[in-house]
Amino acid sequence: MAETVYIGLGGNLGDPAAAVRAAFARMRAWRFAGDAALSPLYRTAPVGPVRDQPAFINAVARIAVDGIQPEALLMRLQRLEHAFGRRRDRPQGPRTLDLDLLLFGDRRIRSPSLVVPHPRMTERAFVLRPLADVAGPDLIVEGRPIAAWLADVRDQLYTRCSA
Repeated sequence: MAETVYIGLGGNLGDPAAAVRAAFARMRAWRFAGDAALSPLYRTAPVGPVRDQPAFINAVARIAVDGIQPEALLMRLQRLEHAFGRRRDRPQGPRTLDLDLLLFGDRRIRSPSLVVPHPRMTERAFVLRPLADVAGPDLIVEGRPIAAWLADVRDQLYTRCSA
């Protein structure tokens, strides 16, 4: 039975908008992927301790998947990051492509390698805004609609990128 997954895409090295679009195209081609949509792209300042780096481009993909488990999907996402030149030598530092499994249907997952819903997604406008674009503002995450979470982070700035 198909489940809807939401994947955060972002990057700030090279041409991050092109990387996000190309990564989404690769995801759509996976044999287990069905109906899919990509949010508009948004530009945001870096979040976290490493502030001296370029702005990020962020988006969220909605993909119907069938026949893959969350851990296997996470491994696919990590291989895709690697194919785009992602290096993990500097936590929260610059990256060519960052893929985060935000939601996997209604599942709640707590394992050493994966936590779903993504533990910080409700604190980040750069996740919530594009998530609302592809899921709708009424999607419930951690007991509240996305619109309510977005209201909590309204001070976080983002700019929608032109096509």
